[in-house]
Amino acid sequence: MRHLRAPNMTETQPSAFRRLLSGVFTTARQWVDNDYCTTEEQAHAKDRVDWKRCLPFIIIHAGCFAVIWVGFSWFALAAAVLLYFARMFAITAFYHRYFSHRTFRTSRFVQFIFAVWGNTAMQRGPLWWAAHHRHHHQHSDDHPDVHSPTLKGFLWSHIGWITSPKNFPTDYSRVKDFMKHREIVFLNRHDVLVPVLYGISLWLIGWALQTWAPGLGTSGAQLFVWGFFISTVALMHGTFFINSLAHVFGKRRFKTEDTSRNSLFLALLTLGEGWHNNHHRYMHSAKQGFYWWEIDVSYYMLKIFSWMGLIWDLRPVPAHIYEEARLHAQNPDASHR
Repeated sequence: MRHLRAPNMTETQPSAFRRLLSGVFTTARQWVDNDYCTTEEQAHAKDRVDWKRCLPFIIIHAGCFAVIWVGFSWFALAAAVLLYFARMFAITAFYHRYFSHRTFRTSRFVQFIFAVWGNTAMQRGPLWWAAHHRHHHQHSDDHPDVHSPTLKGFLWSHIGWITSPKNFPTDYSRVKDFMKHREIVFLNRHDVLVPVLYGISLWLIGWALQTWAPGLGTSGAQLFVWGFFISTVALMHGTFFINSLAHVFGKRRFKTEDTSRNSLFLALLTLGEGWHNNHHRYMHSAKQGFYWWEIDVSYYMLKIFSWMGLIWDLRPVPAHIYEEARLHAQNPDASHR
């Protein structure tokens, strides 16, 4: 009679080392390929902080402390501010008003340039950004909304939601209008590529300036820390304020079904995005400052781009929206929708 051998646990289950190695490999692959997701991860995704996936996000914040070693120069500070506003414009005008809402038209080549430009802001890919934003407008301040301060608190709406594995995948069903453009899908899937090239470029420019223009007092390491870490962190939180602060601070011109508000301070910080109540009332307009006194730098720049022939068909605010605003100003308690 043959003796039945008891199963060896080391043969039926992977060792702790192999599980660790598999986890490291999966996380590393997800850093460079945002569409890679294991079946188990998809099935058990919850609203929580995924520290492994968020490690690059943490590094960007921690990198700001490197300023202790690289020091300060007026050139580095000016570069950080310039890069903040240049990339803020890319987020507001391209990721938001173009990829999310299609408020103007452009060519396929210029569309790709816009996507690359926006990707330097390190707020993930254009289709991931647009898909989440379209979802936000569909469910704003309702339970499916992933970043509502009235439902899940200010901190979660500001930064917590972006760290959750439940929100990592791109819902391509919401951005079918861009799926035919392979280069945009590639950029969205591998959104780490442009930030890496951006960081390398900053270091090389700083090194070149240190070599050939030493009077500027900068270096490769200094320009990298100020332009890559400090400028990017400020840019991230400036953008995130629209998800959080723009729903709790400011005035309401329109009686929308959410808590969106208008704020001059946020409009200046984000080149026009602070007119959030305007935007939630009519999201299809290329302008968010509906009146001449509502500063909207992103729209001014888009107008210049249209004069240059780079974009066209900027969608205006309809007359009935202005009429609604006029009636609401006369009788704030009445509903004009």
